[in-house]
Amino acid sequence: MLADKLRKSVLQSAIQGKLTEQLATDDKVEDLLKAIKEEKERLIKEKKIKKQKPLPEITEEEIPFEIPKNWKWVRLGEIVLINPRNKIDDDIEVSFIPMNLIEAGYKNKYCYEKRLWKNVKSGFTHIKKGDLGIAKITPCFQNRKSAIFDDLINEYGAGTTEINIIRKIIKNFSMKYLLWFVKTEYFINGGVKSFTGTAGQQRINKDYLKMVLVPLPPLAEQKRIVEKLDNILANIDELKANEEKLSILQKNFPDKLKKSILQSAIQGNLTEQLATDDKVEDLLKAIKEEKERLIKEKKIKKQKPLPEITEEEIPFEIPKNWKWVRANDILDVRDGTHDTPKYVVKGVPLVTSKNLDNGKLNLSNIKYISKNDSEKINLRSKVNLNDILFAMIGTIGNPVIIKKDIEMSIKNIGLFKSYRENAINMDYIYYLLLYMQDILKQQVSSGVQKFVSLTELRRLMMPLPPLAEQKRIVEKLDKLLADIEELKIE
Repeated sequence: MLADKLRKSVLQSAIQGKLTEQLATDDKVEDLLKAIKEEKERLIKEKKIKKQKPLPEITEEEIPFEIPKNWKWVRLGEIVLINPRNKIDDDIEVSFIPMNLIEAGYKNKYCYEKRLWKNVKSGFTHIKKGDLGIAKITPCFQNRKSAIFDDLINEYGAGTTEINIIRKIIKNFSMKYLLWFVKTEYFINGGVKSFTGTAGQQRINKDYLKMVLVPLPPLAEQKRIVEKLDNILANIDELKANEEKLSILQKNFPDKLKKSILQSAIQGNLTEQLATDDKVEDLLKAIKEEKERLIKEKKIKKQKPLPEITEEEIPFEIPKNWKWVRANDILDVRDGTHDTPKYVVKGVPLVTSKNLDNGKLNLSNIKYISKNDSEKINLRSKVNLNDILFAMIGTIGNPVIIKKDIEMSIKNIGLFKSYRENAINMDYIYYLLLYMQDILKQQVSSGVQKFVSLTELRRLMMPLPPLAEQKRIVEKLDKLLADIEELKIE
């Protein structure tokens, strides 16, 4: 189902460091590993745990994918205890958790029965509050029967022998990060490949847990990943709950998730801000000089200055090396005709809002105008490669960036043009308009038909990063949104 595909995609992005920002202020992951090692040595010295054989070094050939530079690949057995035993009084009441009381999927839910410790301490798996339990037998393993046991009677319990238990060694460690890790396709597929046993009774190899490679972020980022995943997966759960809408969701990716990704991008949360980037002020200066040159050469008209942006207008924070600008400060913003030329059987396509469809031009129902009428319209609104079209009437927005040289004229369409090639990354502007179309829809005039004016388009506030970061944002969004489109089609 679509929801499952979305979850798998999001979880994989999370453990590759693509959902969160890597911050220089985070503690080093090496310090976390050092603290784990020291605590493990102390427990061995006090004979609370047994000394284990050293795990083999990680080789380059084993590494399955790239992770951020401040993360580290580790074996799971290095950072946790696997299947530890409890030492408590026989007559203490504890929780008992059979496999059927652990929920499959992504919910992190379970129930328990009441038992006396003496009745369950032998022949069952030992559990302590905060432990992560993972089913080891098919099909429970593939069905993601795993949960953190945070609610136990007297903080202890026992459970089916068909689960493995992971216990953290130090307090400052996110078991929730490990929970999401063991629900990833990467972890599940690796476990399935390790299966041993007869058909119907297969289990993960006894060494799989201690040997599996874990991409380990600093603790602060573990917490950011968990927070982000909790939010995104809750949205996916909400969408899945409405079964009647699933067929629609397969064609149209959840708007909430798409908007969330776009918003993160234009707030600077998807990319790193680099000190090596050129200053955005230099970019604005170059655009201004080019604009003045075009005015002097009478290639564009001089326009009235737009009002300065006030603090009250700013809708959200952006990185310090970005700048809020109005669309007309950085782009040549025009519009097509608002009259209706005479249609002809064969001629030049007249593009209207009906022809803007999900980021592409749809010319299946196009109408044509004469060459003469087209030339008149194009005196003020000729469409060139990398220009962006934006519907001004009816369904506001639906931006389309022109990637093929097609002869056309436009009606009731806004036109965003760069003053010169490579002055602005127009793909970044496209994504920006894709996000901001909803803001404009709330502000537009509403008569018989909703309408946004050319003045409103020119006054539109835009967060402007340095040119190099515009490119990084586009690369990131191209990949994320392409994955989403693939899911929608399927």
